[in-house]
Amino acid sequence: MHPEPRMDIPLFPLPNVVFFPHTLLPLHIFEPRYRQMLADCLAGDRRLAMVLLRPGWEADYDGRPAVYAVAGAGEIVHAEMLPDGRSNILLQGLGRIVIESEMPSPKPYRIARASWVQDLYPFRGEEASVPQTERLRRMCGQLLSTLPKPVPGLVELLTDRDPPGVFVDRVSSLVVSEMDARQRLLELNDVDRRIAEVTGHVERLLRRMERGTPGARARWN
Repeated sequence: MHPEPRMDIPLFPLPNVVFFPHTLLPLHIFEPRYRQMLADCLAGDRRLAMVLLRPGWEADYDGRPAVYAVAGAGEIVHAEMLPDGRSNILLQGLGRIVIESEMPSPKPYRIARASWVQDLYPFRGEEASVPQTERLRRMCGQLLSTLPKPVPGLVELLTDRDPPGVFVDRVSSLVVSEMDARQRLLELNDVDRRIAEVTGHVERLLRRMERGTPGARARWN
């Protein structure tokens, strides 16, 4: 559980990033408004939210294009300042948030009023989701055995014993590449439904690889 029910948090909208909890995201910061955001975050609680831009963002990228309501909040755990003012940072996923409104901002970047989204488990708790989780774990092991080379993070993921919600978020980040599918999974706080969707995705991926479908292996190379 997160201690504060609501918070004000800087938004980093991008057209091709969906950030899952319990994962790490490297980012290169170069736009002036996000340089300012980074400086303010490092001087404060080091938190920011990665949010996916809705289709049509190109017409207003420098303004306030529409974003999805559910985003991934993270903490900056490493920042490397480059001589020319750019930066490389590493963001650690803290959880899902829902954007309730955007706040008037004196800064060049956007700020949202948001609340945390908690994982929902069956009434019997996390243990009820373990069988589905273990099935997904076995399928990911099958996937790993069919790949021409190891996928960074996947071997470690299969040997770690994360809770079901954590495990499926980490799997989603590694094996689901389509932005719309990633966003849908981010919006699902029902853990069993999330596991079912990712299991279906891995099943389809395994079938494509077994058939030798062109491009099925390409994303892993």
